[in-house]
Amino acid sequence: MIIRRIKRQFKLLCGVVILIFLISCSIFAFLLTAHRPAEQNLLESRLPPCWHSTGSREHILGTDYLGRDVWANILYGGRFTFLVAFSASLSSALVGTVIGLIAGYFGGLIDLLLTRIIDIQLAIPAIVLALTIAALAKPGLENLIIALAITSWPSYARLIRALAKSLSRQTFVEAARSIGANSLRILFHHLLPNCFYLVLVQLTLETARIVLTESALSFLGLGLPPPYPSWGRMLAENRLFLTVDYWITLFPGLAIMLTVLGINLLGDGLRDFLDPRLRRML
Repeated sequence: MIIRRIKRQFKLLCGVVILIFLISCSIFAFLLTAHRPAEQNLLESRLPPCWHSTGSREHILGTDYLGRDVWANILYGGRFTFLVAFSASLSSALVGTVIGLIAGYFGGLIDLLLTRIIDIQLAIPAIVLALTIAALAKPGLENLIIALAITSWPSYARLIRALAKSLSRQTFVEAARSIGANSLRILFHHLLPNCFYLVLVQLTLETARIVLTESALSFLGLGLPPPYPSWGRMLAENRLFLTVDYWITLFPGLAIMLTVLGINLLGDGLRDFLDPRLRRML
């Protein structure tokens, strides 16, 4: 029955296939290319992809204006894109879920204060907040992850707070209190498992947004600093050649698009598969 339901989830399967392909290419980049992302050769500057008459088989997707291999930069850039996106998403999910559980379960003044903090941050556009934090912080991998995590946790907190507030009035929570279960046990042994599916779906959707935000920050020079390869910086450095040598910016853009598409398909599929209300309709 479970296998039959999974087969019905075409979006879920497509998302999984796309992400497995992209992540596998990034992990095994050293097997798929002999070039290094920072390796320059001005004699091979702006070579077209291998299927062009003037292309080279050594550079499958061509080279940029400094002679760097586009394929190698996409593969190795994917490593850092996924590392940043997954690290920031998991960190923000952890913080936002805990805060949402506390606010929804305890209510009262605690709920009021935490809700106001969440509302204030949600009133600030995430990209503006990320730009501000990235501009003030020292450029680096860790600071970029922290900046992106800070922009994401309120979305988890708001969703989990609403669900935890509803669940805290349910009979199973009252029964747990009646047998002497403390608040910590109720939060993490009774409420959290019932919120897990919502956290998982939100995690995928936020990861897609973080990929776009990281690419935007790198495009503006506030993301990963050199020598880290970055899809966003590839677009920024080669944007002047967009109408002349299309391959230099087309393929990094496609990598970003496929990554976001795969994550969104996975999130939509998980939502349909895990949501108990939709499960009854299957």
